[in-house]
Amino acid sequence: MNVSLKTLFAKELITAPGVFDGLSAKLASKAKFKAIYASGGAIARSTGRPDIGLLSLTEVTQRMHEIASATELPVIADADTGFGNELNTMRTIQEFERAGVAAIHIEDQTFPKRCGHLTGKTLIASEDMCIKIRAAIKARSTSDFLIIARTDAIAVEGFGQAIERAQQYLAAGADMIFVEAPETVEQVEQIAKALPQPKLINMFYGGKTPLIPTADLNDMGYKIAIIPSDLQRAAIKAMQNTLAVIQEEGNSARVADQLVTFKEREAIIETAKYLEKL
Repeated sequence: MNVSLKTLFAKELITAPGVFDGLSAKLASKAKFKAIYASGGAIARSTGRPDIGLLSLTEVTQRMHEIASATELPVIADADTGFGNELNTMRTIQEFERAGVAAIHIEDQTFPKRCGHLTGKTLIASEDMCIKIRAAIKARSTSDFLIIARTDAIAVEGFGQAIERAQQYLAAGADMIFVEAPETVEQVEQIAKALPQPKLINMFYGGKTPLIPTADLNDMGYKIAIIPSDLQRAAIKAMQNTLAVIQEEGNSARVADQLVTFKEREAIIETAKYLEKL
């Protein structure tokens, strides 16, 4: 990681596409983004499981190592609930920091959690979340490792309570706030007015939050926009289309123009650079 996140978002809003393995991290790097987002939901789905807290800290940490080692970009990591109580959260911070990520967000859902845009979420007490935030700050080795506090309270307790929780989490020391799943442009604007501190927002097609132009989000004072699952959704559709052709014809020649070439694939993963070391 060559540049800190703080330095980047001090200048303008950062758009961070959601990646889920080393290959998607490399592709995002080559697309000239300034940071990437290691999506917990996309990582879970890449194992064939839903985003409902089924993966262990060890499994997710291994994927964080894989993602961070594939890029020099700052990695913003989804740490779910910290994988348990405040002691679990402290270990999560230490493991993710060793893995090479630049920032994490932890949320106030009960453990195990659910995708932020699913129904049926439940929350821990705000006081318990503040304990987790303070534990996370204590566990990190440097203040350059950012602690982002996420609240899922809009869907559970209402918009007003979500703002109140966000204010408490910032007071507990969080470096940035993430109010998940606002449902209207007006709510997005109200969050910005009520919380002048650095803010992260989730922007993906088909979610509960309306899509808002980057320039408008920047003007509101948002610092990071994550796009968690769009790369994975694109990959799923491309694989389904190719599989259908292979099933029908026995090969993929008919969709060859939709595939990278053998040479292009090897260039993406830098095979030649590895072989030069032999």
